[in-house]
Amino acid sequence: MAFIDYYKILEVPKKASDKDIKKAYRKLARKYHPDLNPNDKTAEKKFKEINEANEVLSNPENRKKYDAYGKDWQHAEQFEKAKQQQQYQRTSHQGQAGDFSGEDFSDFFESMFGGRSTTNQRSSRGVKFRGQDYNAELHLNLTDVYTSHKRTLTVNGKNIRISIPAGIENEQVIKIKGYGGKGVNDGPNGDLYIKFSIINNTVFKRDKDNLFKTVTIDLYTAILGGEVTVATFDSKVKLKVKPETQNETKVKLKGKGFPKYKKEGQFGDLYITYQIKMPKNLSEKEKELFNELAKLK
Repeated sequence: MAFIDYYKILEVPKKASDKDIKKAYRKLARKYHPDLNPNDKTAEKKFKEINEANEVLSNPENRKKYDAYGKDWQHAEQFEKAKQQQQYQRTSHQGQAGDFSGEDFSDFFESMFGGRSTTNQRSSRGVKFRGQDYNAELHLNLTDVYTSHKRTLTVNGKNIRISIPAGIENEQVIKIKGYGGKGVNDGPNGDLYIKFSIINNTVFKRDKDNLFKTVTIDLYTAILGGEVTVATFDSKVKLKVKPETQNETKVKLKGKGFPKYKKEGQFGDLYITYQIKMPKNLSEKEKELFNELAKLK
């Protein structure tokens, strides 16, 4: 009979804590559980190996004995005869609902431990496992998330109707509880995680709930002042340009930005940056007038 490395089966180091062993066992048991792998002999064998490893490593006495004797397990019984009462435990617990038969445990296990421990004997098949979490990615335009709306998604062949709040951000992830994989043994369903990929299909730059836009004005308006019409995200506004406005001057339009996430009726601000456009193809008269201005300076 060959030595069996239970740590390797549970994919944990020898110094793993009880918590790490429990976590590894639950993860692997869920992965190879017969209910999730029907008619899969390989998964069934793996499931039995995982349970056997857990029988040893989750039981302090069994783990202590296993760590002490390791590959020298053949000599363990010389020091363990006092514990042969485990044989009685094995026979008294066989046949309970959810238990494995004796052949579900390896010869190595039977020889070293003399039978099943009482710690996990009823839990191998009856333990509840949470369903698998699902992940999905939803691609939307920036204009799509300016207002709240509903949308139907198809995840693993199932249609799910969700509400998308206005103001959701690029790469934001939301969780929809209970819409993941079905739980095992009446365990809870997993959750659905949706990651949003927001494509900016506008002339605005977005930073959370604030918007930024560059507006071009001509030289004469910048010098003398005037009025320009500016398109916001959902409307148009008229702005007064002050005389002697400098290039890169910024103006804030309060409440004209993007909706604040899950704050109904609240908006960020819109920041306008003026870009002064220099005149081209000047006429002789225009050049003459500019020369006169230059002489005045």
